[in-house]
Amino acid sequence: MFYHSATMAQGDPDAGAQKVQSCGICHGADGNSMNPMWPKLAGQHPEYTVKQLNDFKTGNRSNPQMSPMAAALSEQDMMDIAAFYGLQTPAETQVPASMNESEVELGQKVYRAGDATKNLASCMACHGPRGMGNSAAGYPMLAGQHAAYTAAQLQAFKNSSRANDANSVMRDIALKMSDQEIEAVSEYLQGLY
Repeated sequence: MFYHSATMAQGDPDAGAQKVQSCGICHGADGNSMNPMWPKLAGQHPEYTVKQLNDFKTGNRSNPQMSPMAAALSEQDMMDIAAFYGLQTPAETQVPASMNESEVELGQKVYRAGDATKNLASCMACHGPRGMGNSAAGYPMLAGQHAAYTAAQLQAFKNSSRANDANSVMRDIALKMSDQEIEAVSEYLQGLY
């Protein structure tokens, strides 16, 4: 079970449980989305979830499904929903069976060491050795996230269609990644726990 004290004091997970009915259609009742294009929210840092919901509401992040959903939420709704999902246990997933050994090695290498020849920082530097992120710094948990969703977000950062990252950190990193590296890291993360 994950506990995030800063937002938990403000967000009410019991109230959040009542507010996630429409969220659960896509993200799963417990935040473990079954659709690989929709993110898992279970165990995610509440502060990160609140930021994303605010960004959808204000237009700093755009999505045809999420922007209108977030527009109807109050700040308290966002904190309650985030507190609820933050307490849920992420369902474990595996590295995709289609991923061969060299792809696993590439994903692990980029995640853990980056690529000094391209001045590409390791993902681990911000998201941690187990992909648990850093709530205080605003870095999300990535462990177990759907590979398809992660790859889509990295591509969105790469082409700047997603630009709600602080100081362009993710856009700068994604620009240095090849499509093969994006796929390999995304698939590696799906099985990381």
